[in-house]
Amino acid sequence: MNQFFMQLINGLNIGSIYALIALGYTMVYGIAKLINFAHGDVIMVGAYVSFVCMNMGLPWWLAVIISIVACALLGILMEKIAYKPLRKASRISLLITAIGISYLLQNAFQLIFGANPQPYPSFITLPALKIGVITIQSNYYVTFIVSVVLMILLTLFTNKTTMGKAMRAVSEDEGAAKLMGINVDTTISLTFGIGCALAAIAGILYTNCYPMINPTLGSLPGIKAFIAAVLGGIGSIPGAVIGGFILGMVEAMTRAYISSQLTDTIVFTILILMLVFKPAGILGKNVKEKV
Repeated sequence: MNQFFMQLINGLNIGSIYALIALGYTMVYGIAKLINFAHGDVIMVGAYVSFVCMNMGLPWWLAVIISIVACALLGILMEKIAYKPLRKASRISLLITAIGISYLLQNAFQLIFGANPQPYPSFITLPALKIGVITIQSNYYVTFIVSVVLMILLTLFTNKTTMGKAMRAVSEDEGAAKLMGINVDTTISLTFGIGCALAAIAGILYTNCYPMINPTLGSLPGIKAFIAAVLGGIGSIPGAVIGGFILGMVEAMTRAYISSQLTDTIVFTILILMLVFKPAGILGKNVKEKV
């Protein structure tokens, strides 16, 4: 039973990270109808920026702030330079562009920092939490709390603020939003900025749990977070978090009770089954289009 609860905690931990990344995916898709496959590499950028800042002697909290701001600006820059000119292009053009940006970021950081993994200075050093005979390390419960709090704040932002309502309007009907005086370009850029800021937080938390960084750090977590977003219902903020937690639980239980070698196989099988039987996801809505 103790092993089961430990795997449950492991699942919540990695699921929290997937949820944070999936929030970025789901926001960008909900507003711009774009699957930004470069989003996973923003995780790596966030980890490296905080890594460089802490190696320069800056306190961890300042390194985290700089990392979040840098990734938010990177997201806005990506949207302005790479995606905005292709906004009216076909979906395949946008998809190829996103993959190209992903490889560009990976290779650029490989040239700068080298391909070898480097140790990341973990800074979450709060006391462990003891529940009976189970001990929960600080980075585990901090990751869970941060992901849940950010989901709540993001939901309040989109439902209660003027800019959040503008995002929802653009996601519903871009043309009508323009007629209502909403600056669509600014709204989409802000969406990219928020999504990439969340990716930076996810990258920092991920490297605190697994303290090694390399230029391909974000590739697999990014793909799995995309699966989490699809599972929960891409475009739905609560769905992204639910999908992340479910995926984390599946991974943890598969490693513990089936085989660690089959973990990725089962994860991608879930994606295929979801796309076949419920493509809208758990909380997604089926949208009918008039022909």
